[in-house]
Amino acid sequence: MVASMAGFAVEDMFLKSAAHEMPLGQIMVIMGLLGVATFAGLARTKGQPAFPSALFSRGMAVRSLFEVMGRVFYALAIALTPLSTASAILQATPLLVVAAASILFGEKVSLARWTAILAGFCGVLLIVRPGQDGFSALSLLAVAGMIGFAGRDLATRAAPPALSNAQLGVAGFAMLGLSGGLILGTTGGAVVPSGWGVWLLVGTTMFGILGYHALTYAMRTGDVSVVTPFRYTRLVFALILGVAIFHERPDALTLLGSTVIVAAGVFALLQNRKPA
Repeated sequence: MVASMAGFAVEDMFLKSAAHEMPLGQIMVIMGLLGVATFAGLARTKGQPAFPSALFSRGMAVRSLFEVMGRVFYALAIALTPLSTASAILQATPLLVVAAASILFGEKVSLARWTAILAGFCGVLLIVRPGQDGFSALSLLAVAGMIGFAGRDLATRAAPPALSNAQLGVAGFAMLGLSGGLILGTTGGAVVPSGWGVWLLVGTTMFGILGYHALTYAMRTGDVSVVTPFRYTRLVFALILGVAIFHERPDALTLLGSTVIVAAGVFALLQNRKPA
């Protein structure tokens, strides 16, 4: 899980850099095509169809719609807002999943976990700061992306368990390419990448594939309640890269909000591990 989060943070760094060289939608389309080709090849080497009929089930359709929403808005947030801010807001996704599971699926959530969820959302408000001088409407892109990814995680319950990691990778990167196509179709402006742009595309795709593969392996083979808290290491990597590469300087409220989100998330997950 730590390797996955490091991979995604580096992917975000390359994507943000590449967005200065070419349209964001074009980057996502190329990443999607390369990712689909990679995971389809992995599936074929294991004797599995790259596009099994299970990929086109109703559950996967719902999951795909939420994935498109998450991909589109979070990619826009990465390109248009500080990397550290977008990553911090994304860390509230597990808390939103817990809250939504309680409402939609009737899962029992203790008072302690509801308190942690409320604290985590307060952390998001500290970062977004609606109505304050430091408020930027662009930060709502990361909030929309968080909602999309939370919906994807909830819809994963309906995904057929027979699908392999490679087949899920095909589905995930196909949705990435579709998301990029939607953005590119709106903005237009596709260009021929420069030599430096090609290297940025290679880096973005490579680390995205490694991160996705490590994530599916961790979630499918490890104890979910044990590995999930390590998702928050992504924020640490993002803060380091944001400061070192993009010279970002997160202010006190952003750092405080990030700390509240991470602490609340870890507390809520630890509460989940306690026997009833």
